[in-house]
Amino acid sequence: MHSSHLLLEEPIRMASILESSKSSFFPAMTKIVGTLGPNSRSTEMIAGCLTAGMSVARFDFSWGDAEYHQQTLENLKAAIKSTRKLCAVMLDTVGPELQVLNRSEQPISLLQDGLVILTPDKEQNASSEILPINFDGLAKAVKPGDTIFVGQYLFTGSETTSVWLEVSEVKGEDVVCVIKNTATLAGSLFTLHASQIRIELPTLSEKDKEVSVISAWGVPNKIDFLSLSYTRHAEDVRQAREYLSKLGDLSQTQIFAKIENVEGLTHFDEILQEADGIILSRGNLGIDLPPEKVFLFQKAALYKCNMAGKPAVVTRVVDTMTNNLRPTRAEATDVANAVLDGSDAILLGAETLRGIYPVETISTVGRICCEAEKVFNQDVYFKKTVKYVGEPMTHLESIASSAVRAAIKVKASVIICFTSSGRAARLIAKYRPTMPVISVVIPRLKTNQLKWSFSGAFEARQSLIVRGLFPMLADPRHHAESTSATNESVLKVALDHGKASGVIKSHDRVVVCQKVGDASVVKIIELED
Repeated sequence: MHSSHLLLEEPIRMASILESSKSSFFPAMTKIVGTLGPNSRSTEMIAGCLTAGMSVARFDFSWGDAEYHQQTLENLKAAIKSTRKLCAVMLDTVGPELQVLNRSEQPISLLQDGLVILTPDKEQNASSEILPINFDGLAKAVKPGDTIFVGQYLFTGSETTSVWLEVSEVKGEDVVCVIKNTATLAGSLFTLHASQIRIELPTLSEKDKEVSVISAWGVPNKIDFLSLSYTRHAEDVRQAREYLSKLGDLSQTQIFAKIENVEGLTHFDEILQEADGIILSRGNLGIDLPPEKVFLFQKAALYKCNMAGKPAVVTRVVDTMTNNLRPTRAEATDVANAVLDGSDAILLGAETLRGIYPVETISTVGRICCEAEKVFNQDVYFKKTVKYVGEPMTHLESIASSAVRAAIKVKASVIICFTSSGRAARLIAKYRPTMPVISVVIPRLKTNQLKWSFSGAFEARQSLIVRGLFPMLADPRHHAESTSATNESVLKVALDHGKASGVIKSHDRVVVCQKVGDASVVKIIELED
């Protein structure tokens, strides 16, 4: 399907740019994470999002209670059933997020060069003169001249919906600020971000742990991913993992460190080592970093994630699609560059949460990703990755890179990988093959000494955030300790699935990576009529 890729360094015929894109069962190799909320929580709307290409649903606990998110999740389950599209669940923690509280929900107008007071007195009503916040330590953290941003959901960068403040003076627990741009804040809750200021709050808050979030909502719903907001140190990830390990099924939940400020950037290498994946939260990063430095961090961070074989997710790419049907030219280019830089997934926040066109946004981003993938320079990327890994390679790494090399040489239409933990399939995906990888997750029989159960569902869903990986859960009767004869029957099911999807056709070549006894085998098969 994706075997005739161009290399970006080669000249592209201008006429070919105007050729219509071919439709495909897989909207794109790059995955799309959609945030579900007011405009995207009905069963019908979620079904549209899944069909358009959403593979991970994000539940943002910065707003909304557990009951609200539970109803949305039930709608997601119904949509999965009706569309037969698998979707993973990501819980996004609140973390040390500073918020402005607007109980009246009346729009607040702020005029340039005026003064506004940020106060920890939550009894105050939000107005043009005073904004109550959820943190009583701001006065101790800031000094005159510091920069503070306030906006709905996240600072948008729009001069009319977000405001830039400069600290004028500190009066007791209140912070007096000069308003730098005229803006109208609308809604019940706004995010406050103090640029390059250390906020003395725990990364995993007590609210995240106990009050209706991880233990009360995440555990019964067996969440696949935990997005750890405002990750600043590797210790943040270790503490979150230790907490999850005590919560039964959540010991398998993957932790994605969300890098949102300079502190997280400074400790990026150690964080990457501890986390299962990285989310580059460019909204807040774009505030903490000078604008001219944002692209450098994106490219450096994505390279490090790619070489480590850990999924990297990029946010804030099509902000204007929150209210518009088409992205700007710069945004369309930004999506493509995220793909060319090596991102595994694009995360949509406000665009799907409260945006007017959630389905169209997912579809548009998917099409842009698909076009960028066609010119992704896989040859250069493959050589770079092999060189980075070095020699001697581990057994699994060698098998994974060999499978990708073989698939490209024989122009295979797909790679099929048998895996129980998901690690082998992720390693193949690390080398960014030009064709999709069908990850056949073979269940393992396990027991807690009270009952027997099969693993596999977590592993299948968790591959939904990895670029190029498309999971398929094998029949539990064909568990990991099965015979080679059983494996052949599972392979037939996988091939039939590929044919039904339109990915595999008669006379296509397919590369299969599987275990036979204690050995790992890469084989090439050519399909008959």
